[in-house]
Amino acid sequence: MEYSTTRAAGALRHARPGRRYACARVPVPVISRLTTVVVATVALAAAGASAASAHTGNPNFRSVFNGLSPHAVPGVKIQVLGYDQNYQLINRSGKVVVIRGYQDEPYARLLPDGTVEVNHNSPAFYLNADRYATATVPATATASATPDWHVIDRTGQFIWHDHRMHWMSTSRPPAVKDPKKRTKIFDYAIPLTVGGRPTTIRGTLLWVGPAGGGLPVGAIVAFVVLAVAGLALIVVVRRRRGAPDADADTGAGPGPAEAW
Repeated sequence: MEYSTTRAAGALRHARPGRRYACARVPVPVISRLTTVVVATVALAAAGASAASAHTGNPNFRSVFNGLSPHAVPGVKIQVLGYDQNYQLINRSGKVVVIRGYQDEPYARLLPDGTVEVNHNSPAFYLNADRYATATVPATATASATPDWHVIDRTGQFIWHDHRMHWMSTSRPPAVKDPKKRTKIFDYAIPLTVGGRPTTIRGTLLWVGPAGGGLPVGAIVAFVVLAVAGLALIVVVRRRRGAPDADADTGAGPGPAEAW
């Protein structure tokens, strides 16, 4: 600020009476383009954050895999993906692993040769299609229906969304009294069979609060706006510094005092 003020004062001392000075103006198309950039970038940031939330779970929660019950199974690896969004099961046990649905029906199975299949007659196949189980379940999909197996992979791993692992509402759980405090919401169980023997995934859902997530959308938007505003300022300053003397360009005679 001090540098620019000094330059302006020096320019006024050396100004000749009657000379017309031009003030640089940023063309309307430039302002329009900058505005478009701001709006588009903010929209993309918000949409990106929303999409990220939809695909990676809710960052305010953590679904924790506590282990298999009654005991771990050699060759079966399980982990949570995306906060509270998905489970991943990798089968290298040499046995058939079957994941049970919400009515204890066979939902998915992983064969010893790596083949992964899902049962289209399992209600879970349809209910797991979205986070809040809003899909319509066909009348043919029941717990007592004969399984209709479809191969979906041959790598021996299966990733699925399971409603037992997360909070089934957009509202905050009643157990959360202080949003900044880590809070246990509930324990849960997802039944399996490994080689025909009952096994259970044991897990716990925790509330970790906003601090447990990534950079807030508001912070992203603010950063983008400041960045684009800074770019606009640079354009203005550069054009103003490079504005030619009106007399030199037009050869006009003495006119009114300096106009801004």
